[in-house]
Amino acid sequence: MVRIAIVTYDPRPEPSKDRDLPVLVRELVAAGADATAVHWDDPGIDWASFDLALVRSTWDYTWRAEEFAGWLDRCGKVTRVVNPVGVLRWNMDKRYLGELAEAGVPTVPTRYLAPGDTPDLPDDREYVVKPTSGAGARYAARYTPEDRDTAVRHLARMHAEGFTAMVQPYVGSIDVTGERALQFFGGRFLHASRKGAVLAHGTAYDADKVAHPGLEVWTPTPAELAVAERALATVPDNSGLLYARVDLVLGDDGEPLVMEVELIEPNLFLDLHPDSVPVVVQAVLRAAVSP
Repeated sequence: MVRIAIVTYDPRPEPSKDRDLPVLVRELVAAGADATAVHWDDPGIDWASFDLALVRSTWDYTWRAEEFAGWLDRCGKVTRVVNPVGVLRWNMDKRYLGELAEAGVPTVPTRYLAPGDTPDLPDDREYVVKPTSGAGARYAARYTPEDRDTAVRHLARMHAEGFTAMVQPYVGSIDVTGERALQFFGGRFLHASRKGAVLAHGTAYDADKVAHPGLEVWTPTPAELAVAERALATVPDNSGLLYARVDLVLGDDGEPLVMEVELIEPNLFLDLHPDSVPVVVQAVLRAAVSP
C-alpha cells in the first residue's frame, strides 16, 4: 500500500477552503492508497515515511516564501515531491512570465518594480498592480491613471514588506468574456473552466476578493489549448510535471494571452468536473509508484 501525503495549509481557526481536498483523500483511499492530508509546516510529520508528497493547497506559502522554499528542499531530499521541487521553486515568483514572453509565448505584458524602483505606472489606460509572489488576488488592485496616488501607496506598502510588484494593463475582455483556466494532469489536458472578473475598480488592494466568481465549465478553443501547451512546454525541467493550470485571457485582438501558469497549488475544481476525479486519482497513484 503506497503512502501519499496530500500537502495542504493550516487554516485555523477557519475551516479549510480547499474543496478538492476531501474528494482526493476519499477517492485515493478507496483506490487502495494510504492517503492523508497533512500541513506542510507541521514539524511532527515524518516526510520520509511517505512514498509521495502531493503539493495540493499550500495556500499560505506566498506570505512565507523563504520558509516554504526551505521545506521544499528538506522534503525533496527524503521523498518524492510533485510537482518537482525545482519546478515549484521556479513557479513561486511570477517573474517567470518574463521568461515565457522571451520564449515567444503570448503573455499579458508585464513590468516589474522591485523595492527602490521608481513607480513607473501607465498614464493612458487601466492597469493592475499585484505582487510577484501572491495567490487568490491578495494585494492585487485595478487602477485608472487618475488613481496614481493610491497606486503609489499600494506599491510603497508592498515594497515595505519586501515584495516585488508587477504592473500589467487591465485586459478589458475579462469584464465580458472572463478568464479561462485550462487544467492538465498526468501530462494531458484534463478540463477547463471559465470565471468572471475578480478585480473591480475601487476595491482596495488589501480587501478580500472572490477568487473564482461565476465559475462554469468551459470548452477551450484550439487557439487557447495551443497557447496553454506552448506555455507548459517552456517550463524548465517540465518532464516531471504531474499537474498544471494555465490561466488565459483574450487580448485586444481576441487572441489568448497567458495570465498565469499555476504549478504549485491550483484549485482543480473537481466539484465542477466530477468526471475528472478518476483520471486524477489514477495519475496520482502512478506518480506514487514511479521510480
